[in-house]
Amino acid sequence: MSDTRFDVLTIGNAIVDIIARAEDDFLVERGIVRGAMNLIDAARAEELYAAMGPALEASGGSAANTAAGVASLGGRAAYFGKVAADPLGEVFAHDMRASGVHFGSKPLAAPPPTARSMIFVTPDGERSMNTYLGACVELGPEDIEAEVVAGAAVTYFEGYLWDPPRAKEAIRLAASIAHRHRRQFSMTLSDPFCVDRYRDEFLELMRTGTVDLVFANESELKSLYQTASFDSALDAIRGDCATAVVTRSEKGCVVVTSKETFAVPAYPVSRIVDTTGAGDQFAAGYLYGITNGRDAAASARIGAFAAARVIEQVGPRVMEPLKPMIDAAGL
Repeated sequence: MSDTRFDVLTIGNAIVDIIARAEDDFLVERGIVRGAMNLIDAARAEELYAAMGPALEASGGSAANTAAGVASLGGRAAYFGKVAADPLGEVFAHDMRASGVHFGSKPLAAPPPTARSMIFVTPDGERSMNTYLGACVELGPEDIEAEVVAGAAVTYFEGYLWDPPRAKEAIRLAASIAHRHRRQFSMTLSDPFCVDRYRDEFLELMRTGTVDLVFANESELKSLYQTASFDSALDAIRGDCATAVVTRSEKGCVVVTSKETFAVPAYPVSRIVDTTGAGDQFAAGYLYGITNGRDAAASARIGAFAAARVIEQVGPRVMEPLKPMIDAAGL
């Protein structure tokens, strides 16, 4: 889209990920909900950090990972998220800019500190996240740069942002700016537990047209409509939003619109190492595709490719640039 400054703007919780391997017994002993994002306070964060084994520290947060993925694919990406003026905040900002993402959000001068998430990866590659939101809860309407939203083909936010109270105002403001400039507005449902907390509000965002494009995995979709039937959930979301893209792990994904429904297979994976970031990178690939001349099916294939590459390694972002990879794969 030649009249845009950015292909994709993402908005999310700016978090530094601290990733370590752990056995299932470790999770049980410490009361960690397996495979979910558990919100914790500062004291719990200190307790879990002290109990962790050797860890990898990297800038993360769902929407930040997606922005970095868009940039890695060769797209023009921007990001809004709140960090503090502290060492972790500086690391986060450096990582985002070094990955080619525009990041101009002003840091918080006073406490709380920059958010961090302790992520425990079990032998099957499943990740259990324990997140102290810290400075994230301070994201508000004043952090929405109107000219960046107006210049982005798609603005995308993570459902996790519905936890910090003032972020809701920021998201609604961004949506109004995006639609005023005839841009698309998108969200990811983020987590089944997140959906349980905000089901009615998420449905309202979709049904009022605030959100044009929804990303979800199968569990999140079923949670949204409180059904055990995948087909029933697909039928329901078809009537609630313009486009939904539903990922199903090794089964690939399904794209749903009012006019069509089609499936795209998953890409082969040599070995599942860590599923952290799979959904984030899928969204990056899909958003990159639709803002760079691909149709929905081709965009979903790019998303599936990016997701396959990230789960073959530790961490939520593919370590090597994705652009040469998709070019070599003919995507």
